Amino acid sequence: MSHVLVPLAQGCEELEAITITDLLVRAGVSVTTCGLDEMPVKASRGTTIIPDTCIDKVMDESYDLIALPGGLPGADHLRDNEQLQLLLKKQAKNNKFLAAICAAPKALAEAGLLNGKTATSYPGILEALDNESINISRNAVEIDGKIVTSRGPGTAMDFALTLIELLEGREKRDEINRQLVR
Repeated sequence: MSHVLVPLAQGCEELEAITITDLLVRAGVSVTTCGLDEMPVKASRGTTIIPDTCIDKVMDESYDLIALPGGLPGADHLRDNEQLQLLLKKQAKNNKFLAAICAAPKALAEAGLLNGKTATSYPGILEALDNESINISRNAVEIDGKIVTSRGPGTAMDFALTLIELLEGREKRDEINRQLVR
């Protein structure tokens, strides 16, 4: 069974956080959500989310994928969190999957993980970084090696289904997609 970490920062986009978590669990993936502290997370639209644990307790764990929901200021908190930056770099060093949607690719960029990569994000987020080494795509979901990025709340289902396919295969993705009645 695949194991995924979904870090949740204050001001995250709840639609993305819940969609990623929900669809992965439907696919039989073990998902752990972690806050950047021990507080409940107040998402960007006011929804309160209670993470499974806090980042202090997951630093020594191994994950098949770390998936970052976007939203503001949530993505800024992800970008600025030293522990998360260490986890992202460790994940890349171990050749494991990293994923970020909406504004969250800025956290991957801060870790230097988008240099020389093709990535997508919420319009204007990657462009504002002024990093010419990132090839900016307008695709709904972009995969470059072990890094998956996506545009925003409207692409969250396709993003999560892509993550399912990468972790559990095309058959599982198709099964979950049928259950969603899309």
